[in-house]
Amino acid sequence: MDLEGCLNSRRRLLRQLARISLGLPVKHLLALGSPGQQVTQHQSHQSHTPTASPSPPPSISVEDDQFLNQLEQANFLFFWEQANPQTGLIKDRCSVRANDTSLSASIASTGFGLTAICIGEKRGFVSYPMARLRVVQTLSFLWHKLPTHRGFFFHFANMNTGERIWDSEVSSVDTAILLCGVLMCRQYFQDKDIDQLAHAIFDRVQWNWLSEDTSLLSMGWRPEIGFIPSRWDLYSELMMMYLLGMGSETYPLQGDAWMAWKRTIFEYDGLRYIGSFAPIFVHQYSQAWFDFRNRRDRFADYFENSVIATEVHRRFCVELHSQYSDYSDSLWGITASDSPRGYVAWGGPPAMGPIDGTVVPAAAGGSLPFLPSSTIRVLRTIHDRYPKAWCRYGFVDAFNPLTGWYDSDVVGIDTGITMLMAENLRSQFVWDTFMKNPEAQRGMEKAGFKPYQPGQMPFQ
Repeated sequence: MDLEGCLNSRRRLLRQLARISLGLPVKHLLALGSPGQQVTQHQSHQSHTPTASPSPPPSISVEDDQFLNQLEQANFLFFWEQANPQTGLIKDRCSVRANDTSLSASIASTGFGLTAICIGEKRGFVSYPMARLRVVQTLSFLWHKLPTHRGFFFHFANMNTGERIWDSEVSSVDTAILLCGVLMCRQYFQDKDIDQLAHAIFDRVQWNWLSEDTSLLSMGWRPEIGFIPSRWDLYSELMMMYLLGMGSETYPLQGDAWMAWKRTIFEYDGLRYIGSFAPIFVHQYSQAWFDFRNRRDRFADYFENSVIATEVHRRFCVELHSQYSDYSDSLWGITASDSPRGYVAWGGPPAMGPIDGTVVPAAAGGSLPFLPSSTIRVLRTIHDRYPKAWCRYGFVDAFNPLTGWYDSDVVGIDTGITMLMAENLRSQFVWDTFMKNPEAQRGMEKAGFKPYQPGQMPFQ
């Protein structure tokens, strides 16, 4: 991936697509051993018990659980090996076909990686002392050395020095992803040093600066130009950011911020759901950490909404079989990813981007808790039938069975969403741990979430 491709982050692509979409008729719119090996003697402290082989949930078989464990262990290796141990910063992506010497880290990849370390320690992929040390080093670097503005971090940084690269923006949503990882570590390790560092990092984020003139948060800020004009105003991965901001004690967002963004209703094949002109990942990211199950605000049950959106995406892909013969009930999934043309935002419905038969494993991987049997079927098909799509770190970012193209890279955020959602399906671990954070609880309460009986309409 060249520099231009790396610069095309999914946020920039989505901003472009959002502008384009406004003029399009859309028929469906209604309104320290080797951490790569299993640790046999799990070194832990008082609250950490080895759980490397718990019983799988009723929704999946023992064989599927073992497959997901293999996938998670491979994913963990990316976050462990493709990081600078001193800074803790994790590469945005890396090549698995050649020796990768790139130095570009992303704060989103690092946020997923901090959560991956918690999963890795829980599952026995890495010892407790190694995991704790890496987390302490990472949080210490984030607090003391990584450049910030009003507590928010630059999107991309040199993994060795923390220096801003590519004139990247201070990113609001990528900072939120990083903070989710920080809070996950604080709650999981229950360690004085980690607790103090995590509090310091989170409490200095000035959410009210980001919303000083509007309830809609800006996508970012650059020293050269100030605020980026684009706002987080449509349903997307924004939910985590608004909830964290409302959960802050030091610089909180007001409750009306949760009401400010639009929840547009889409319909496809008789199914109705809240969505956006965006790839499927917008239904996944916030729900990697925030547990929306059996809860709803005044608008929706967002977990059930993602179940419907994922089923819609599955049907959409299967219906493309007449154009792309590789798509089937066993092989589907398109989300923002690499392609032979560079990084693209594609998916649907409605169809968006240069769809050409490419399959993106993270589309199914990030939706594992929503449609367990359907998504596991896809991942096992890829693993069993397309060996070139599998590597040391799990699945490559994308591949096309029709053309024989296989990506040479894995991408941190796609690897991360797959790993976290696999663990949530298996044990609910990320949800159960993260939601114990008072910041998460305050944010949900301030947004008006209340428990309710499932089976009702997912939205009003």
